[in-house]
Amino acid sequence: MSDFSQWVPEHIRTLGGYTPGKSLRQAQRESRVNCIKLASNETPFGPSPRAVQAMQAVLRECNFYPDNDAGELREKLAERHHVEPEQVVVTAGSTSLLGIIARTLLSPGLNAVTSERSFIVYPIATKAAGGQLIEVPMRDNGFDLDALAAAIDHNTRLVFIANPNNPTGTLVGPDALDRFLEKVPEHVIVILDEAYCDFAQHFATARGTKYSHSLDYVRDGRKVVVLRTFSKAHGLAGVRVGYGLGPAELMSYFARMRTTFSVSSVAQAAALAALEDEAHTRKAVVNNSEQADWLVRRLAELGYRVLPTWANFVYCELGEDAAAVAKNLQNEGVIIRPLGPWGAPTAIRITIGTPEQNQTFLKAFKKVMEKAAVR
Repeated sequence: MSDFSQWVPEHIRTLGGYTPGKSLRQAQRESRVNCIKLASNETPFGPSPRAVQAMQAVLRECNFYPDNDAGELREKLAERHHVEPEQVVVTAGSTSLLGIIARTLLSPGLNAVTSERSFIVYPIATKAAGGQLIEVPMRDNGFDLDALAAAIDHNTRLVFIANPNNPTGTLVGPDALDRFLEKVPEHVIVILDEAYCDFAQHFATARGTKYSHSLDYVRDGRKVVVLRTFSKAHGLAGVRVGYGLGPAELMSYFARMRTTFSVSSVAQAAALAALEDEAHTRKAVVNNSEQADWLVRRLAELGYRVLPTWANFVYCELGEDAAAVAKNLQNEGVIIRPLGPWGAPTAIRITIGTPEQNQTFLKAFKKVMEKAAVR
């Protein structure tokens, strides 16, 4: 039998794969109970009915390859964000774009900088490109921008900032980001990952503050790439469509690195329709804001440390083995995310659902924790 490892580069042999949140069907097979999924930060309201209709309408044309450049969607996104179409690249989800960015700008000997307890794809994308990921400690469960700036060296090419951060739900304010960018040297590109921007913007408006200057950076030609996705507030996680906005020349390199025809006709049609259904997106973000307050309050009343969130999930510190709690919750019909892979083995992340789903979670959570306390 051949030993294929001798032909695989070391940085690929030692690469850890992405472990997604458990699927609904898998959890139900394992636990033999009906479950609700509050593990992967999906919207509980599904895609816009307009998006569903748009997807159905193009199914008859699936014998044709899709528009490789997603031209109509690029034009619409450029118009919406007041940038040029050449500053937009559409990919099969923003996670795909993270891999493209890393492969374009990193190689052995180069590094990227981010925070610990941030998006779990950053180390995978960096290491898959042969680069080194430097993770700095958090400050108050959020990004420490001073530490990020200090970690940059002459081999750094990328800084990843998730804003809001996944899994802590914390935010870096726009003024702090303005100051940080002044410290970033010319050879470094800052990636602002704004997957949860719709929720953060709604929270910021309700809280009387500002969310982000990210698109101003793009319009001003700064060395910044902003990532957005249709997987969260728009409810299109299953069809995989995301995009980036940044300097036109840099985006053209990213476009060359995409897999050909990677964004399907179905995904493009869905995204275009979802952009037009602002009422559906608003329903998702309003429910999220109201239910976040309710869920944070209830968990705090039970004595758990819960971080205020700017996203569609809640970070909760349990003080005990989170994986065991997650397993017991699954047996009660609720799937949540234990955060051991993020280096937080005693914390969980709960996606904010409908009022009924959140009440179901809380009832199951109380039951599980009370049983654990008796043992």
